[in-house]
Amino acid sequence: MIEAKEDEFEIRPATPDDAQALVEAHLRNREHLRSTDPLRSDAFYTVEGQRARLAEHGTARWVVTHGDKVIGRADLSGIVLGPFRTACLGYWIDGEYLGRGLALRAAEAMLAHARDDLGLHRVEASTLTDNVASQRVLAKCGFEKIGFAPMYLHINGAWRDHFLFQRILHDDPPPLS
Repeated sequence: MIEAKEDEFEIRPATPDDAQALVEAHLRNREHLRSTDPLRSDAFYTVEGQRARLAEHGTARWVVTHGDKVIGRADLSGIVLGPFRTACLGYWIDGEYLGRGLALRAAEAMLAHARDDLGLHRVEASTLTDNVASQRVLAKCGFEKIGFAPMYLHINGAWRDHFLFQRILHDDPPPLS
């Protein structure tokens, strides 16, 4: 396990300059993430592939860093404004940095960004049914379980069942269009 002080970690919006560090992080964690990630093309593990992901519309990608090293990522994907004002939360932490509360801190940072910067009303998340650690993170962040989705996402080569969660961030009306 890597020893580090709490203040040596940073959670911030990802930039195109993070592409190489993201490649290294994904390669370093390929086996660690295999059971919770979709199958990836070889292009995913390139600087160009990571830059393309960082440029995707409707997605906010943040990185968790330890010095110059990316050790995790948190995303708000499928951002929808208008009367829906929602997004999907996803996150992962480097296998060497587990057990430090970093997933919780990353999820909380994304929720604050969703509420304060994007004005979202709601954030949803899903976990594989056996991903108890992620379910604990979501519970600590105030998510409530709202359902079960059979064959919800194609993960590690097969359609997998997931639990669905949501967190209502506020009840303010959306801006008028």
